[in-house]
Amino acid sequence: MTANDKQRYRFSEAPIWHIQRQYYEEEGTKAWNNDQVPQYITSNPMIAAAYAEMIFGFLQDRANQGHGTEPVYIVELGAGAGRLAYHVLQELCRIRDYAGVSLPSFRYIMTDLAMNNVKAWMEHPALQAYIAEGLLDFARYDAVHDTVLNLVASGTTVGEGDLSQPLILVANYFFDSIPQELIYIGDGQVYEADVFVEYTEDGDSLKPAELLDRISLHYEHRRAPGYEQETYPYRDAIDVYREQLEDSHILFPVAGLTCLERLDRFSRAGFLLLTADKGDHLLDSWKFAEPPELVLHGSFSLTANYHAIRHVFEQRGALTLFPPQHYKNINVGCILHLDDPTAYVHARLAYRRCVERFGPDEFFILKQWADRHMEGMDLQQLLSFWRLGGYDAEWFIHSAKRISGLLPEAGDEEKRDILSGIQRMWSSYYAMEQRYDLALDAGLLLFEMAMYDEAKAFLEISVREEQDEVESIVYYCLAICCFESESIDEGLDYARKLLELEPDHEEALALLKGFE
Repeated sequence: MTANDKQRYRFSEAPIWHIQRQYYEEEGTKAWNNDQVPQYITSNPMIAAAYAEMIFGFLQDRANQGHGTEPVYIVELGAGAGRLAYHVLQELCRIRDYAGVSLPSFRYIMTDLAMNNVKAWMEHPALQAYIAEGLLDFARYDAVHDTVLNLVASGTTVGEGDLSQPLILVANYFFDSIPQELIYIGDGQVYEADVFVEYTEDGDSLKPAELLDRISLHYEHRRAPGYEQETYPYRDAIDVYREQLEDSHILFPVAGLTCLERLDRFSRAGFLLLTADKGDHLLDSWKFAEPPELVLHGSFSLTANYHAIRHVFEQRGALTLFPPQHYKNINVGCILHLDDPTAYVHARLAYRRCVERFGPDEFFILKQWADRHMEGMDLQQLLSFWRLGGYDAEWFIHSAKRISGLLPEAGDEEKRDILSGIQRMWSSYYAMEQRYDLALDAGLLLFEMAMYDEAKAFLEISVREEQDEVESIVYYCLAICCFESESIDEGLDYARKLLELEPDHEEALALLKGFE
């Protein structure tokens, strides 16, 4: 790859896709550090709860139809950092236990292209209980080529015709990141929009993210009558574009469609797809569409063509659910490619309740507003939004300082609600590759509320996990917590540790003098 090197490619075969694969394989779970690759919008507890509700509804429907004996496999494509899978599993188990109804058993399969990610999930502390219970397994899966799932934890293989229950597929930020064809519609004819890839400097020594930043794309149209042939498997969708669009560039998801078709063959009963992406399901969104530009975030992404996926499977009898309104940040869809999909009443109602009425896109819009206006929010508003987001750690991290500033005016009931929220947040916390000392923030806030026993528990977690970077304030707060609970010797030990960091710390010297 030399500077100003220019070569023509079919869009789906351009080197950008190889660079994309290389990026994820090299970075592993570090790809999501500093939100380099966005993950919050598709992995937060709110969207996970919506998916868990739809999956639970689907399991209810299967049980009501008399299909309760065989397990249901839930396969997440491109599970990335693993946070979505954890939150979905946790909430699904909570709903199952709360409802206490008879359901088919289930197993969640996390998949990704990068084997480094699979290894990281297998070792993640938050996932161990689910692995031990047999609820969670893993597989390296190449969505473009692979025809089976080789499960790592159980050592089994899932392939064509192996499942009697429908497959549940979860695909967030997936279809926008795998190869797509690029066609151009003009004068009722289909053209291939070939791409010229130009490198602005020698790329041999650059990392994938750096290389993508130095690539420019230029397009040229070439007649492609093959898309119009009767033998082309997606000709019906192409005909819609030929008949209703003009001067439009269409990202056509052949790789995504063939991936779904291969996975469909795993089960003799079809699949349920839950998917969220920057993706347009309305034909109007593709009218007069310009050539695509790469959206860079370490790797890159494009717009997913939900319209094509929706059209292809509706022609095959599927029921597709997408919001009637235009999405702003993320479009959440549900495709029931099943025998008699209208019979899945509980799953459809869950979509209506958790996505169509108020869903992940609306929540994220509100969160963007709340992030900007946090300093003007009162304590009840902060706590209400925290509850709405499923006691998410990210909201707590950003709002802890504001909550602290409002504590002098807080009543006992509000303080107890803060404690309860911290405990629920901690029970659902999924640590990422780039760690954040959440226990410290929680412990300091509890200390300010004079909840010394609870503060001590969190501050000791912080000390254990951050042994090389313990701040002096932590030892001081721990000493006070111990003295308040009359654990004098332990308190003196923490005071001495504080003096090792700051020999002239006046409060610590006074504590030692007073008790010794």
